[in-house]
Amino acid sequence: MNLISMSNAYEKVYQFFELMNKKKNYITVFVVMPNHVHFIIYLNEEKKLNTIIGNGKRFLSYEVVERLKKKNDLKTLSILQAEVTASDRKRGKLHQPFKHSFDAKKILNKEMMLKKLRYIHHNPVSKKWNLVGDYLHYLHSSALFYEQGINKFEWLKNFYDVLDGKYEKQTKASEQ
Repeated sequence: MNLISMSNAYEKVYQFFELMNKKKNYITVFVVMPNHVHFIIYLNEEKKLNTIIGNGKRFLSYEVVERLKKKNDLKTLSILQAEVTASDRKRGKLHQPFKHSFDAKKILNKEMMLKKLRYIHHNPVSKKWNLVGDYLHYLHSSALFYEQGINKFEWLKNFYDVLDGKYEKQTKASEQ
C-alpha cells in the first residue's frame, strides 16, 4: 500500500531525517517513494542501525495511522490491523503499517556509493513506478542536490564529504 502518499506523510520522513542529523547520523542520499524510503545514512551514533530504523518506523507509523484516522479511511486501517501479529497484539499494538524487515548494505567504496545513488535517484522513473518523466523532477529526492547543486533540505549532507573523511564513522545504505 502507498501509505506515505495516502497519508501525505512525506514531511514526517523529513522530520525523521532532521532528527538523525541532530544526532550526527547524516542522510547523504534519499528518495521518499509512495510506500517506502531509500536512503544512505552516515552513522555517527553508537546505536545500531536496527534501532535507528525501528525508531524511524515507529515515528512514521504513528503519524500515518493518525492521518488515516482523520481521513476516516477505515478500509486501510482495517488492513493494517489485520497485519499485526498475535504477539504484537498482546503487547497492545493496533496497526502494522510497515514491514518488520529492511535491507541494508555497507558502502565499501566510491563506485558502490555511486551505484546506490543512481539506483535511489532513478527509482521514481523505474518501470514499476514511472512517477515523473525525469528523475530530477521528483520532489522527494536528493537528485537535484547532486545534479544541479540545489539543496532544499537543511539536513541533507553531501556524500563526497563523507568520502573525503569529513565524518568519522561508516556509511550504510538502507531501504525500508
